[in-house]
Amino acid sequence: MKRIVAPLMLALAAAPLVVPTLPAAAQQGDADLSRVNAYIRAVTTMTADFSQTDRNGQTLTGKLTLKQPGKIRFQYQKGVPLLIVGDGKALTVIDYEVRQVQRWPIGNSPLGALIDPSKDLSKFGKVIPTDDPSILSVQARDPKRPEFGTITMIFKRDAASPAGLQLYGWVALDSQNNRTAVRLTNQRYGAPVEDSAFRWTDPRPRGRSAGG
Repeated sequence: MKRIVAPLMLALAAAPLVVPTLPAAAQQGDADLSRVNAYIRAVTTMTADFSQTDRNGQTLTGKLTLKQPGKIRFQYQKGVPLLIVGDGKALTVIDYEVRQVQRWPIGNSPLGALIDPSKDLSKFGKVIPTDDPSILSVQARDPKRPEFGTITMIFKRDAASPAGLQLYGWVALDSQNNRTAVRLTNQRYGAPVEDSAFRWTDPRPRGRSAGG
């Protein structure tokens, strides 16, 4: 089975960043970054369906479960032997087909910008202008740690959603320039999510159920 790039290595080979230079645009950009910060801090839990497409055009689907701070689970469609779990401290990729487990600190992943409410996007995020005023696009990258990759979060302005934003999806670029895009649908906020949702079974010899 051909492997697809995991969501924590998501990538965006984006168009050159255009930074507004007019004071009003700069002020709007600051306000938008503050709104995204407010969204991330307001979302206690979220579930959604996702579709994930890599740079080769391969698409997988599945179910996303998020619980702040730092907990996230990508449960792939039936027949795909991959699972990705964030337990609040680290992101773990489990490949049940080859019995392999890989683990990274959440801060070392582009997804850290989305699932770490303590982060301040004003320090490492930039608003990317779009032609649609209803769409807000924010690129996050740690300039001191480029090896951690880049994530561009895409929101729709929606007064009924947390902080007036609905997370539409994201695209990201890892340090090897691997590009993957994730699109979310059927987003639901605030439903109870048990911590057991972020446990996983270790497929390695003498494996055991794990929470991280």
